[in-house]
Amino acid sequence: MATTAPWNEARPTALLVLADGTVIEGRGFGAAGTAVGEVCFNTALTGYQEILSDPSFAGQIVTFTFPHIGNTGVNGEDFEDLHPAARAGAVGAIFRADITEPSNYRSTEHLNAWLSRRGIIALSGIDTRALTALLRGKGALNAAIAHAPDGRFDIEDLKRQAREWSGLLGLDLAKEVTSGQSSTWTETPWIWNEGYGTATKPPIHVVAVDYGVKRNILRLLSSLGAKVTVVPATWTADDILAMKPDGVFLSNGPGDPAATGEYAAPMIRKLLETGMPLFGICLGHQLLALALGAKTVKMHQGHHGANHPVKDFTTGKVEIVSMNHSFSVDRDSLPEGVEETHVSLFDGSNCGISLVGRPVFSVQHHPEASPGPQDSHYLFRRFINFIRERKGEPALAER
Repeated sequence: MATTAPWNEARPTALLVLADGTVIEGRGFGAAGTAVGEVCFNTALTGYQEILSDPSFAGQIVTFTFPHIGNTGVNGEDFEDLHPAARAGAVGAIFRADITEPSNYRSTEHLNAWLSRRGIIALSGIDTRALTALLRGKGALNAAIAHAPDGRFDIEDLKRQAREWSGLLGLDLAKEVTSGQSSTWTETPWIWNEGYGTATKPPIHVVAVDYGVKRNILRLLSSLGAKVTVVPATWTADDILAMKPDGVFLSNGPGDPAATGEYAAPMIRKLLETGMPLFGICLGHQLLALALGAKTVKMHQGHHGANHPVKDFTTGKVEIVSMNHSFSVDRDSLPEGVEETHVSLFDGSNCGISLVGRPVFSVQHHPEASPGPQDSHYLFRRFINFIRERKGEPALAER
């Protein structure tokens, strides 16, 4: 299999066509064809495989601000979608430089081949800093991305597709990326030169509602002594309670939380009546807020990166975190009894809530750090300790 994309010197082999009619030319990599989505930018310096396989990026075209993407190749361990065959995640990717030959001892595949196999259309050779500045000013934009090795495009049709795409607002994508059935998760985090471990006889049971869950979230829960059962996004509270969990986790995921909340919020409200611990991340955070009576709003450009500063009011500390969201919780809509626990130091947007006096909390960022810093790993321990306290067991030591 060829590891480099074909290039026709006479014409571009990839186009990014924005909804306003702007046409950006580049070189094509990955899958051939056309896709529509919302163009966003991601400021992470590493972890492109995790980013592109994150189900939270479904319906989006990711512009990488770091210029060199693909130089460490890809491997069979660093993907984040729960079901790789379903290929949940970004529909397109935009790079500054062409993909080079991989140079890393863990690499098992060239990024170009991996993109092709996953059906991700990629474009390189453009000024990604200029595109990022455009997105920062105008906000995330709907677009069509196309790759044709022969350089032949129907530009007017691409403009029409970009213009007519409905966008993320009002779009329930959780149903498209969720699990088809329940499953048990036992894998624990990766250890250098050893790989992943396996949990044995975990003492507590956590049900994880899969709105587009990432693997490393499940690994961290498993590493702290939880038997994790992953269930589809559309399961009811009665379905979940029949499994007799000690706590429920609400996962990350893509799309408009208000659309997913049509069925998720009533389920969460019923779980809240039980008094059991609940923990939400990203979309799970937004859905918990909706269930408690708050509102969510579409952001101008969203937060996508592994270097976002967030302050935790419960500890007084500032953490550097990973983020990937295009919607946020409207803090002014938080009802009485719900307090804000985290805030973004970039723009002041809400990044966490808790239910006063109850073992219920959520955060907007991705504390599993895949990719990204591990400053927020303590949140998983906080959730497990809520469960242990309710069961009358001693808390795990803080780290």
